[in-house]
Amino acid sequence: MLGVFPLFASAQGGIFSGPDPNWREGEYSLPPAPSEAALRQFFVSAASPNRFLIDESSLAVGEDGVVRYVLVVRTPGGAENTTYEGIRCASGERRIYAMGRPDGTWVAARRSDWEPISDNAYNRPRAALAYDHFCDGPAPPRNTAEALRLLRAPPAAR
Repeated sequence: MLGVFPLFASAQGGIFSGPDPNWREGEYSLPPAPSEAALRQFFVSAASPNRFLIDESSLAVGEDGVVRYVLVVRTPGGAENTTYEGIRCASGERRIYAMGRPDGTWVAARRSDWEPISDNAYNRPRAALAYDHFCDGPAPPRNTAEALRLLRAPPAAR
């Protein structure tokens, strides 16, 4: 959470224009199962032994401003958790759409509401993606190409 978080918090507090009250989420479809060749690791925390990866082929910025992606979390013991998620920079929220099954299919998340991104252990991957990569305060990447560029660049280079 380098220098981006204070600006983001200020935008939520109304110093800048607030999120659009008429915003509506756009259509989306579940992506194919993640491809090993398309996985890109990103840094979350030195305190976590897990590996956090984004399937670059699933990364997309919708016309609604939502950055959607497949997140893969791998533990040192070999467990793997795959989710299809979205981040809304304008409101500082995240949403889990679906959980990946080992056979490559998806099951809808039981609880799929937009929730604030908090920087706790469970949400740290989402906070790292939002604050260290995708969101410039309340502004999302302009398009998918920019989101890929931001994901591939080390946070310090931004």
